[in-house]
Amino acid sequence: MQITRRGLLAGGAALALGGQVPGGSALAQGPALITKPIPSSGERIPVIGLGTARRYEEARTDADMAPLRETFARFSALGGTVIDTAPSYGNAEAIMGRLVADLGLRPRLFLATKVGADSKEAGRAQIEQAFRNLQTDRIDLIAVHNLRDTANQLATLRDLKAAGRIRYVGATTSFDRQYQDFEAMMRDEPLDSIQIDYALDDRGSADRIIPLARDRGMAVFVNLPFGRGRLFKATEGRPLPDWAAEIDCTTWAQVFLKYIVSHDAVTCAVPGMAQARYVDDNLKAAQGRMPDAALRRRMEQFIDAL
Repeated sequence: MQITRRGLLAGGAALALGGQVPGGSALAQGPALITKPIPSSGERIPVIGLGTARRYEEARTDADMAPLRETFARFSALGGTVIDTAPSYGNAEAIMGRLVADLGLRPRLFLATKVGADSKEAGRAQIEQAFRNLQTDRIDLIAVHNLRDTANQLATLRDLKAAGRIRYVGATTSFDRQYQDFEAMMRDEPLDSIQIDYALDDRGSADRIIPLARDRGMAVFVNLPFGRGRLFKATEGRPLPDWAAEIDCTTWAQVFLKYIVSHDAVTCAVPGMAQARYVDDNLKAAQGRMPDAALRRRMEQFIDAL
């Protein structure tokens, strides 16, 4: 039977929010989320996090904030912990900081942000603003964004880690034109994590970048897990293949996410979520059976044939 993301979620929105009680807790949390370890520490985090690019950039009014608050509360109630943001995402850092403070959820969360600046001084200022935006004195992960002034920014981040103000140091890109330089940086620099674009129809980072991260003991966070929306367009109106039931998937979003997080070197995917119904959908990709190597190949063949 065909169950599309749009159809299932539209019908389930009320149910998704019905389990909430004031303060963002839930009456029934459901099965625990699958977790994976950060190699440098062994700390385990859920394999699905919450991304804030675009969707959290422009919220200004209480009406704008209401669905974001519901989304965040639902995410935490269902066991989500990883929040990914950046100073380049408009007001997303500050909005997330407000939500974290208002709902009192900071102790439960893994807060990740980025630094994208062109000098050491500008980077330091941006990082200090991130602490203020997120309303916290400790950030779990800060990554150098898109290879901007990498050497200077990594030096600053390592000083912050030594001082106990951040816990992990990373680097990110979402552009294949940067892969060669990114790979060289990964070979030269000891990092706790990388963040890279990877999707069922965007598998270039799996050739060298993701395997290198595994070899170097780096966690892998995945951005753009839906291929900038291409995957939903390619499968719109199509029924789920029979094999989707073998990995407990009822929507295309779950198929796309389970492909990513079943990679043995991927630690966490961070799809954008700005509605509670998408939280319910996406977090199911952190539960149930995962595709093995043979099914992953079938998934690739399927999407390549569309």
